Amino acid sequence: MAAAAAAGRRPEAVSPQWAPPQHDPAGAAAGLGDCEDTPVRPLCKPRGICSRAYFLVLMVFVHLYLGNVLALLLFVHYSNGDDSSDPGPQRRAQGPGPAPTLPPLTRLEGIKVGYERKVQLVADRDHFIRTLSLKPLLFEIPGFLSDEECRLIIHLAQMKGLQRSQILPTEEYEEAMGTMQISQLDLFQLLDQNHDGRLQLHEVLAQTRLGNGRWMTPENIQEMYSAIKADPDGDGVLSRQEFSNMDLRDFHKYMRSHKAESSQLVRNSHHTWLYQGEGAHHVMRAIRQRVLRLTRLSPEIVELSEPLQVVRYGEGGHYHAHVDSGPVYPETICSHTKLVANESVPFETSCRYMTVLFYLNNVTGGGETVFPVADNRTYDEMSLIQDDVDLRDTRRHCDKGNLRVKPRQGTAVFWYNYLPDGQGWVGDVDDYSLHGGCLVTRGTKWIANNWINVDPSRARQALFQQEMARLARESGADSQPEWTLDRAYRDTRVEL
Repeated sequence: MAAAAAAGRRPEAVSPQWAPPQHDPAGAAAGLGDCEDTPVRPLCKPRGICSRAYFLVLMVFVHLYLGNVLALLLFVHYSNGDDSSDPGPQRRAQGPGPAPTLPPLTRLEGIKVGYERKVQLVADRDHFIRTLSLKPLLFEIPGFLSDEECRLIIHLAQMKGLQRSQILPTEEYEEAMGTMQISQLDLFQLLDQNHDGRLQLHEVLAQTRLGNGRWMTPENIQEMYSAIKADPDGDGVLSRQEFSNMDLRDFHKYMRSHKAESSQLVRNSHHTWLYQGEGAHHVMRAIRQRVLRLTRLSPEIVELSEPLQVVRYGEGGHYHAHVDSGPVYPETICSHTKLVANESVPFETSCRYMTVLFYLNNVTGGGETVFPVADNRTYDEMSLIQDDVDLRDTRRHCDKGNLRVKPRQGTAVFWYNYLPDGQGWVGDVDDYSLHGGCLVTRGTKWIANNWINVDPSRARQALFQQEMARLARESGADSQPEWTLDRAYRDTRVEL
């Protein structure tokens, strides 16, 4: 049906043809502008952006309440001592019958910053892929989408309706806090990252993008200290004794009494999801097929990934710096493969091997995508916060990031959220993939995201694909994973 509806439209290429560019790459670069079969080891270095400390922040984004964050901290803290008695979900992920061995994941080489290559993704034109950075491995493709395709995606998103991307919890937050059993000494030790017996502002900031969804600044922390009389000497540093003297209930009362404005949230935007599977609008199918050719990954991986997320940032919209994919510890599991994991674990996280981001319009002011530490020689999580500058703060410090990509209608940027493991599969989360959406100062910004989901457990990913194929054979199209069951527009035909 989709193929018939697409008759007369621009045909998609059968396969990508890779070749070096025929024009001067230096001149083009000058116009860049602002631009397992065996157990899975822990995916992050101890102090990286996806260290277990930072992972709590990612869990906050997902669970949106402090109780979950502290529970995970304690779970990790007390379960580190003995790994021998319980093999953990990563090691127990076995399915009914042997799963096939998956081929290595493809990965485009960056060569060098500014390098360009030609690729044919559609039958009637060439696209040029430009390397923007090597850490993370980041590329830009001008004209990946046509203006008409951009307008259609926006139109479909508006027809479906968008919801606020982040909602502040109320009753759930209070209920979670009421169930917490944790001593203040334990909490202090978990927050004191350098173990010097003192809580500096940057240590508190690193862990207080908390479950109420607020983005805390140094000024916010000091105002709170003053209001609850936690810092008698006013030096912005809490000793162990000062922290012990503090009544944590005063902290919660303070947070409840201060309503967060949209500008104070981790993310200020609206979004929706558009189905791209079999039977979807022919343009949505064409875009997914184009992404398949671009990534050169297997159809099973791409087709079983998340649907297209469409996001609108109004004037004043932003998204503070974050990573798109979470690490998988024994306490977590990938969202997309949880149906076949046959495990009960406290948390789940998004396992996104790649991000493909599309700019759907030209933004009048601001709205760049910033990569604060792109191509840094080294990376240190705590160095992201120095004095009054927090490089993760995209409302105030986007101009201090290493790389900014200006939104241009139809342009796509894509990057890898994981490093390779040396065996053709997923390795550590790439700390340098930290990115965010800069403040939109004028107008509206529309983007869309295609995330390519891959489980760091090669065996579990294979089992997942095997099970989805079996369900498809037995039940037909309606057996697709629950997060892709958005069929609202599979028969919609919108003339451009």
